[in-house]
Amino acid sequence: MKKRLLISIILFFLLIGIKNISTAMSHYQTVGTSTGLVTANTLNVRQGPGTNYNIVTTVNKNEYIRIFAKIGDWYVVQTNNDYLGAVSSKYVKLIYPSNSNSSSSSGGSSNITSQLTTDEQEVLDLINAKRVANGLTALKIDDELQNVARIKAQDMVDYNYFSHTSPIYGSPFDMIKNFGISYKLAAENIAGNSSNSGAVNAWMNSEGHKSNILNSNFDYTGIGVVKSPKYGKIYVQMFMKK
Repeated sequence: MKKRLLISIILFFLLIGIKNISTAMSHYQTVGTSTGLVTANTLNVRQGPGTNYNIVTTVNKNEYIRIFAKIGDWYVVQTNNDYLGAVSSKYVKLIYPSNSNSSSSSGGSSNITSQLTTDEQEVLDLINAKRVANGLTALKIDDELQNVARIKAQDMVDYNYFSHTSPIYGSPFDMIKNFGISYKLAAENIAGNSSNSGAVNAWMNSEGHKSNILNSNFDYTGIGVVKSPKYGKIYVQMFMKK
């Protein structure tokens, strides 16, 4: 699979280099994120950045694609089936972290908690206090899962729903997978509450939510807290075992 992927990448850039190298390089841009959401019902993935290139595959609406760069009005992408090519940028919505902090990214994973908002940090501390009190190890923040949890929390506010299943992203498991995260085990807790301690207490008073918090199999988490006109705040905590 890796060999096929490498060959595909080489062929793709050879095509660009042979047919359109000066134009491609002059319009090459980074996009600041690696995830895009397809907005067209069906989107053609072509061998190069233009309609004159052959179609290698298609992707469907609400499908996620990995984005490497932008060339003119086209994104260089990889699909979930490991096809590489180019798609029109008109039909792709870029997905950015909702609270990115580039100044702290150089600190590495050991400093990830410095990137959390005050609410997110407090929820993490409350959750880990419950785990430690029950003889479990504290959960660590995973950068990518943190991004997904924030996006899900904002999605719940934007589309005014309270459910594990998003009308845009699907189930938590689909969402985690479609953002390119590999995992062995995953779960999600959601809450609507006016305070951080209130949300955590509500979870601890619910058998299903409590079992996720005190599950010894989980070692990573992501926490999104977003202001909500209906509940005060929306909380999303995603759990994962890599």
